[in-house]
This record gives sequence, structure tokens and C-alpha cells, in this order.
Amino acid sequence: MLPSYRNLYGIVSLCISVLIFTPVQAYEKLSDETLSSLPRPNSDFDIHNGALLSPILQTRVPGTPGSTAVLNHFADFFQTTLPKWNVEVHNSTSKTPKSKGKDVPFRNFIATRDPPWAQVGDVGRLTLVAHYDSKIEPEGFIGAIDSAAPCAMIMHAMRSIDAALDKKWTALQQQGLDEFVEEVEGIQVIFLDGEEAFAEWTDTDSLYGARALATHWEDQFYPATSEFKTPLSSISMFVLLDLLGAQSPSIMSYYETTHWAYQNLGELEKRFKSLKQFKATSKDPWFIDTEKDVHNLTPSGGVLDDHVPFLARGVEILHLIDFAPFKGFPKVWHTIDDDGEHLDMDTVEDWSMLVTAFAAEWMELEGYFDHPKAASARRDEEHAASEAIRLNKKTEL
Repeated sequence: MLPSYRNLYGIVSLCISVLIFTPVQAYEKLSDETLSSLPRPNSDFDIHNGALLSPILQTRVPGTPGSTAVLNHFADFFQTTLPKWNVEVHNSTSKTPKSKGKDVPFRNFIATRDPPWAQVGDVGRLTLVAHYDSKIEPEGFIGAIDSAAPCAMIMHAMRSIDAALDKKWTALQQQGLDEFVEEVEGIQVIFLDGEEAFAEWTDTDSLYGARALATHWEDQFYPATSEFKTPLSSISMFVLLDLLGAQSPSIMSYYETTHWAYQNLGELEKRFKSLKQFKATSKDPWFIDTEKDVHNLTPSGGVLDDHVPFLARGVEILHLIDFAPFKGFPKVWHTIDDDGEHLDMDTVEDWSMLVTAFAAEWMELEGYFDHPKAASARRDEEHAASEAIRLNKKTEL
């Protein structure tokens, strides 16, 4: 990824923010009790033998055995831990400046969970994204913040909300309310391959997997009677995590149409800290643009990253990357020191909690988590009915 202040995609983002109206996404805040009881990854993020993170902390250059091993790790996790998710791999090939005329395989991992009654093409999806490949140079480069740790954060978050999704959707079906829910929302995970350049970052030597997937989904059409035209248009928001895991991150807000979601993350950060649920001790805010009005965001093209091919096609983007003009990227960025030993593990765990809480609020799961002192609320018909009414809200401008 590269910072970019004078590029085509900055123009595209400006046009999108001006010309496209944004649906107001239903979004329900979690209670303090729920925030305080969300599961932590704990030993699963151990860099040596943790079940989620350690298998990703290896070289993962596209087309190499390390890349295959990490892809298999993702597949095993979802098939064994989250068996109700639909898993697929999107394959493409491309020549690179280092491949000597040969095609290199790029494999994007996609996992999706939709309400059980939903029809293909009728589901909007919160989409959480990170790239899993690592740079070819320097030799032995691991890429812990870039982006092994973000992948593990997303995995933990999906595992943490899966049972609550089950409870919510089962409750709606048992009350016969699923057929009254017009705006059906699912959730999707994409681990992209080939983000890194093989030689020098250019439009053709970077974002291999993202470019291929965006093109594929743009040309893949749902049935004519579907709510959405293509898989691209069904993405409610494309939330990209990158370069996360260093101490005291600084996250900017780049797009007017998703600033509200950015501000919700900033509020969650404050709430976690006030509840003493963050392990990291830094008092500086992570989301440095939270107090800014949507019209006062710093004008820029953002940072070139995997979201760019999707942004150019009109997808709503929330880019969570540790970068700010006054500090640049994290110190270990694109160096051999970007490994497990240089992660700030308290920050990594806290990020996983933030992603979990954000996804839970987006999917409106308050009341569907089991708390230690009280097993779930909202099991009676009155609460289920109010849930259906809330989910059935019309799109507002």
C-alpha cells in the first residue's frame, strides 16, 4: 500500500461521495454488559503456537507452499469452527515482474454467512477484508502487521459473533417473522492474495487478487428479480484492515459516506477504554478524525490498497490502516522486523475486540450473546416482534 494524494482514485472517491446517496444502515449499539463480556482471543493469538495467529506468521508469497499452508489454515478454521459458513476460493493468474513470463496463481479466500431463509442476490453483506500474502523481499519477510494480525483479528471476530447470529436468526424464524424482514443482512470475510508488489508498486504490479475479484464480481449477475444486481452491489460496506498491530495506531477517515461508521468505531474505542476492557495502555485516541464533521475530513486520495478496485466500482469503503501524514506508516513497515516478535500483542487483542463489537453492532446482535450472569434476553414474542419492525426500516437518504 502507498499513500496517494494526487491520483485517479482520489477523484473517484470524491465523485462517489458527491453523486451517490448512502442508505442509512441499521446499527444497534451494544450494552456495556455485552461489551465487557465479549470473548478475548487470549492464547489463540500466541505468536508461537496460538491456534489463530501463529499459522499465518510465515512467508506467504503467492504461489508458494507458505501461501498454500495459510489458505488451508483459513479453510480448516471455517470448516471446523464455523461450519455454517459458505467457503469458496476465487482463482486467477497473472504474470509478475519476477515470474519470468510464467503465470503466478492468486487465490482469494471468501467466507459468507447469510440468514438461512435468504435467497441469493437478496442479501446485503458487511464485508471484512484483509490481505494474506507477504512481500517477496526482503527474503524471509513475514508481514505480521501486514497483514497476518488483521486476518487473525477478523477470524476471532467471526467466531465470537457466530452463536449470536444463530440465536437471532432462529428467533426470527421461530416467531415467523423472517418473511417480514425486507432488508436482509449477512456477513462476509475476504482474505485477498497478491496485494503486495513483486518489484515496484504500479497499477499492474500490485493488488492482483483484489483487481481480479472486483472484475469477476462486476461481471457476475444475480437473477433479474434479485434485490441486488451483482455481488459488488450487495456489499453494504467494504471494511479493509491493514497494518494493524503496532502500538498507538493512528487511523484516519477518508470517505464522507462511511464517516458515520468510522465515528462508531471511535465511540467503541472510548467505551472499551472507559470500561477498562482494553489491554493497551496508550491514552492517545486511535481514531484521530472522530470529532471531525463529515465535510471537514482531510481531502486526499487515501492510501492505495486492496479497496481501490472496489472503490472505483462504487463500493462503500471503510479503510482501517495505521497511517497519518504526521507519523507515516508503522516503523516496521516493509522491513524484516515486521514479525511476530514486534507485534504489540495488547494492541492486537484490543483490535480484535473492536472488530468483534463493530460487527455485532452492525448485525444488531445486542441481546443475543450469553452473559455469564444471565443467559440471553429477547426470547419472548414481544422482543422478537420489535426486532422485526426495526430490521424492516426503509432506506433513508
